[in-house]
Amino acid sequence: MTDIVIKTPLQYLDRAMAGLRDLGLVSDQPQEAPIVGLLEKISHLDQDKIAIITRTLGQMSVFNEVVREQVSEMAIGERYEQITNAFNSIRDDSKRMVDQISDGKLDMFERATNAWMKISRGDIAARFDEIKDTYVDVARDTKANIEREHIILEAYRDFRGALKQAEVAALEVLKEAEGRLDTAKLALAKSSDEVAAYTADNPSARAKLELVRDEYLRAMQTEDNRYQIAKDLADNLTIGYNTSEVIMARLMQTTNAKERVYQQAVSFFTTNESVLTALKASFTGLFGLHESTRTLNEMKEGVSKSIEVLAEIGGKVQEEALKAGYGPTIRADAVKKLVDSVVTY
Repeated sequence: MTDIVIKTPLQYLDRAMAGLRDLGLVSDQPQEAPIVGLLEKISHLDQDKIAIITRTLGQMSVFNEVVREQVSEMAIGERYEQITNAFNSIRDDSKRMVDQISDGKLDMFERATNAWMKISRGDIAARFDEIKDTYVDVARDTKANIEREHIILEAYRDFRGALKQAEVAALEVLKEAEGRLDTAKLALAKSSDEVAAYTADNPSARAKLELVRDEYLRAMQTEDNRYQIAKDLADNLTIGYNTSEVIMARLMQTTNAKERVYQQAVSFFTTNESVLTALKASFTGLFGLHESTRTLNEMKEGVSKSIEVLAEIGGKVQEEALKAGYGPTIRADAVKKLVDSVVTY
């Protein structure tokens, strides 16, 4: 089993910020957080630990804002509608083709519709190519988003490590503040008891005791204020870390789901690209078959009508030919008219 190496607070923080800095998402000069002023009031409790907490919280708002913006902007958009519309147009145009040939003829409006279809939407083969190109673009962007998201989430994990170390430091500072407050309370109680126990008739001495008591009260109030700052700091760091853990779990679920969808999409397209190619060839072939079918039908119809015309005019022509070939060479009425003319003379 691999040993777990716990990094120092600054190592966690530096790794987290380096991840965002490599993506160009954070500047090298973050703005000072408002909490820095409060931390200065308790810095004397443990300067090293307060310095760690200050640096961590100083980057916290910047880091969280970057994560919120970057993760919320990781949207693929609605390019899936382009794929849906392309498939719908292919099916609609194919059905329209069937309707056009149902009456056995292609009128002027139908020809114009087909021409406009090719101009506005392209032919079937081109639309299948557009579907493929759209998918490839979406898959490429999804992969880039997932990689970017992993870098940000990994940086966020490192930052949460720094946050946890800051919580540890805050709890240790709180323990120190609590000890100082208890010491101040004991000193105040002792001084108050001395004032209460003083019975001598010496107002000046009594006033000095009261002044000492008041200074102890002032010191106790200062320590109490520091203790409250340290307590709020430790409590809020604990609450913030535990709450972000739940939110991070949901974010990880979303990222893992996105990655799973991407893997399934790549696997589906890679293994079914032949299906898309077959669909492209089939639909393109159907349109070619439509043209071939219409051409053959027109050829058949033209030949049939030509035969009918041949049957109609051929009989008449042959009848005249038979008359000319097998009929009398000179008409009898013409000969009779000549004979009558000779006799009359």
